[in-house]
Amino acid sequence: MLFKSHALLSQMLIVAALLLSPQSIASNAVTNNTVTSSESTPFANVVNRTGYPVMMKDYDEYGNQHFNPLFDNGSWHGFLLPSLPQAYGAFTGPLIIAEEYSLYLADQLEQLSLFNQTTKQPFKLSEAKVTVQSLPGKLQQHYQFDPFSLQLELSFVNNRTALVTTTLINHTDKPLELTLSWQGKLLSQWSKDKQVAEEFPDWQRTLSVNNSANNSAKSSGVDIRFGQLRNTWNIMTSGQSQYSIKRSITSQTTIHQDGYQSHSQISLKPQQTQQLYTTHSYWHNYDEVVAGKAIVSKILQQPQHYLKQTHQRWQGYLDSGLVYPRASTEQTNVALKAIETLNGNWRSAAGAIKHDMVSPSVTARWFNGAWAWDSWKHAYAMAQFNPAVAKANILAMFDYQVTIDDPLRPQDAGMIVDAIFYNKDIARQGDGGNWNERNTKPPLAAWAVWQVYRANNQKNSTQTWSRKKDKRFLRQMFPKLLSYHQWWYRNRDHNRNGLVEYGATKHRLHNNALGQISFKVQYAKQQLQEAKIPGLSQCTALKDQWVQCHGMALYEAVLANGHYQALDIEAQHAAGWESGMDNAARFGFITEPQLTQYANQHSGGDIHRARQDWQVRFFANTDSQGQLLGFSINQESVELNSYLAREKQILADMASELGKAAQAKQLRQQASMLAHRVNQCFFDPQSGFYYDRQITGQKAKPQKDKILSSKKHCDGKLLIARGRGPEGWSPLWANIADKDKAAKVAKVMLAKDEFNTKIPLGTAALSNPAYHADIYWRGRVWLDQLYFGIVALKNYGFEQQAKQLTHKLYKNAEGLSGDGAIRENYNPETGKVQGATNFSWSAAHLYMLYRESNQ
Repeated sequence: MLFKSHALLSQMLIVAALLLSPQSIASNAVTNNTVTSSESTPFANVVNRTGYPVMMKDYDEYGNQHFNPLFDNGSWHGFLLPSLPQAYGAFTGPLIIAEEYSLYLADQLEQLSLFNQTTKQPFKLSEAKVTVQSLPGKLQQHYQFDPFSLQLELSFVNNRTALVTTTLINHTDKPLELTLSWQGKLLSQWSKDKQVAEEFPDWQRTLSVNNSANNSAKSSGVDIRFGQLRNTWNIMTSGQSQYSIKRSITSQTTIHQDGYQSHSQISLKPQQTQQLYTTHSYWHNYDEVVAGKAIVSKILQQPQHYLKQTHQRWQGYLDSGLVYPRASTEQTNVALKAIETLNGNWRSAAGAIKHDMVSPSVTARWFNGAWAWDSWKHAYAMAQFNPAVAKANILAMFDYQVTIDDPLRPQDAGMIVDAIFYNKDIARQGDGGNWNERNTKPPLAAWAVWQVYRANNQKNSTQTWSRKKDKRFLRQMFPKLLSYHQWWYRNRDHNRNGLVEYGATKHRLHNNALGQISFKVQYAKQQLQEAKIPGLSQCTALKDQWVQCHGMALYEAVLANGHYQALDIEAQHAAGWESGMDNAARFGFITEPQLTQYANQHSGGDIHRARQDWQVRFFANTDSQGQLLGFSINQESVELNSYLAREKQILADMASELGKAAQAKQLRQQASMLAHRVNQCFFDPQSGFYYDRQITGQKAKPQKDKILSSKKHCDGKLLIARGRGPEGWSPLWANIADKDKAAKVAKVMLAKDEFNTKIPLGTAALSNPAYHADIYWRGRVWLDQLYFGIVALKNYGFEQQAKQLTHKLYKNAEGLSGDGAIRENYNPETGKVQGATNFSWSAAHLYMLYRESNQ
C-alpha cells in the first residue's frame, strides 16, 4: 500500500517490529521502577488493560466487570496486566465466560517469583525497572535487574489457548542459577457481600496436578475442573468445563485448598537467553478438553510457529484496517481501539452457537451472545480487516433463520431471531434465559452482506477471497435475505398498504394459549372499584394492585377508560426491542414526572387525557386461515420503511450481480415506490422532520401502483406529540429523502436546542417531552445513530457540518481519545461514558467513521 504520511508509515513499521519480535521491549521499553506506559511506542496501550480483580462479580454501576481484559482469536477467556506491585509477574485474572456470564476466576492465577539459588534470596519484581504494556493482540511485562532481565508476553494462539512466553536473559559473564516459583489461587469472593461458598455451597472447583509425560512424579501444570452449576442469571457450567495450565518445563507442584504452588530450577550460562512457554486453556466440555489437550501438546512442541501465525494475523488486521494515511493520529488510535474491541468480543463457535460471532461486550453482564442488528453492524465494519469473522458473524445468526418446518414458530418462516446464546431457551429444550425469539431486529442484514462481498473484492486487502468464492457466498445468502425481507410484509404490515410496523412475535410472554394478547394493569384500590370495566374481574390478581389480563377488547377498554395507575404490556417492550431503540419515546415510553409535565403543558393538567398521546395499541396479525402470526404496534415506522427501501436497492444490486436482471428491475421499482411513500407519508412540513405515523389498522383495498402515491393513502396521524428522535434522519441515511425535506431535517439536526449537543445526535431531541440525558433510548448518544446521522448529512451535501459533529465526538466523548474503553453510549450534555464497556457496535461505527472520513 502507498503511504503519503511518513508519520503513519513510521508507526506501522514500528508496530510491525513489535508484533514480530518476541523480545521487542527488552531493549527499548524499560523506563523506571513503576508500572508505566511507553509513550514512545506507537499504538501501545490504546486501551487500558491493567487491573486487579478481587471478586468473581467485580461489577461497576452499569453491571460491567471492572477492567478491560485482552480477549482474542475467538477465546472464551482473557487476561489483564498487573496494576499493583503485589501482582507483578502475573497476567491478572483471568476473566472466563461461564457459557453466558463473564466471571473472574482469580486475582492472579499464575504468578511467577524468582530466587537466586546460590544466595536463596528473592529477586523482588517491585524493585526492578518495570514496564507493562498492551500492544495489538498481546500483553507484555518487562523487569530489568542488573544481572538479568525477565520478560513475560501473552498472546492467543488459537480459540481456546493463550500462550505465555517467559524470557530470561543473563546479562553477566557468570552462570546464573535461578529457582522459578509459580503460584495461584481461585477467588473466594463472589460479590461485594457474598463469598462463593455462601452463594453456591454445592458448587465444586477442583484443582489437580497434570503429570508430565516424561516423569509421572513431576508436573507440567495444573488443571481446574468446575462442577455442574446451572444458575440461569449468574453462572452456567456443564460439569465438564476445565481450565488448564501447562508448561514446557517440569516442576514440583503442590495443591492446597483452592490454590497451588509449583517450583522449578534453571541455569543460565553467561549472556544466555532462555525461553519457557506456558499455555492457558479454557474448555467448555469433555469433547473440547480431549481435542484441546492434543492441540496444546503441539503448541508446546512448536511455540514459535504458533506465535508467528498470531503475529502475522495481527499484522494482517493492521495492514487491512489502518490504510488511510490522511487520518490523524487521534483517528488512527481510535480506529485501532475499535479493531481491538471488535476482535476482543469475537467468540468462537460453542454450545448452540454454530459459527464464530461477535458479542456486544465481553465485560457487560448480559451481552455474551449474538444479536441480529449488532451482528450486521459488526460485520459491516469487520469486512475491511477481518472478513472471515465478518462472514461467520452473519452466518451465526442465519443458522437460526426460521423455516417453514420449524416445530415452534413456522408462522415466522424467514425471520431472524433477536438473540442467540450458548444455551437455547426452555421452548427450544434448553435452560438458558437470554435466548430471545420475541422479536427480530431492523433489516440491515443485506447491507452487511453486500459490504462483506464488496470489501473482500478490494485489491488492497491482504485477506481477499476469490471473486468466485465471494459469489458463492452471495448466491448462498440472496434467497435467505429475500425470505427475511418478505417476512416483514407478511408478518408486520397489518393493513396491507405496503408500509410496515414493528411488533412482537407469537410468544408465551405476549399472548396466552388462545392467542389473546397479554398485559398487566395496576389500579389504586379506589380506581379499581370505579373502573367498572367488563372483564376486568376475570383478570388474575398480582402483588401491589397489579392484575394480569388477556384479550385485545379488554386492553382497548382499559385504554379507553384511562383511569389506571400503571400499564405494562410485553408486546410493547418487544416492539421497542425489534426497532433496536428499546424504550424510545415514539413507542409510548415516558416517565411519570415527564407525563405530568406534558399534561400541564398540553392538557390543562389532565393526566388521563395527556396519557392518550402516549398510549400504544396493537393489532393481531393473522394468516389467510385466521391463525395468529404475531402483533403489530399501531404505528408505521419511518426508519423501518427507510431501511426496507434501502434493502430493496441492495437486493437489486445483488440480483444484478447474480444475473437476475428481471428480479433486479422489479426490486428497483419497488424501492422507488417505497421511497416515494416514505417522503409522502412520514414528513411534517411544519416542523421539518420525519415521524412515525399512527394508524387505525383498517385494511387497505388493493390499489394500482399509481393510486398508492395519492395523499389520501397516508392513513392516520403523524406522532409529532412524542417528539423527535434519530428515526427522523433515517430517510437521509437511506438516501431516499427529497432534497428539500432533507435540508429541513438537517437544520433540525444541527440546531443547538435540538440535537447539536456536546456529544451530538442523541436518541431524543432536547425538545422531546420524554428526553433525559441518562435514559437509554430517550437521550443518550448511541454511536450507530450518530453515524447514521453523519452519513445522512454527507449524503445531502452537508460535508462540513458532518465533519464538525464528528470532531465534537472525538473531542468530548470521555476516554475515547485516551485509553478508556469504547462505551455503549454517552451523555449528550457532558460526554460522560454510560452503559456497557468495550461495546462492539460503538466500535464498529467508530471504525466506519474513520474509514469514511478519510476515503
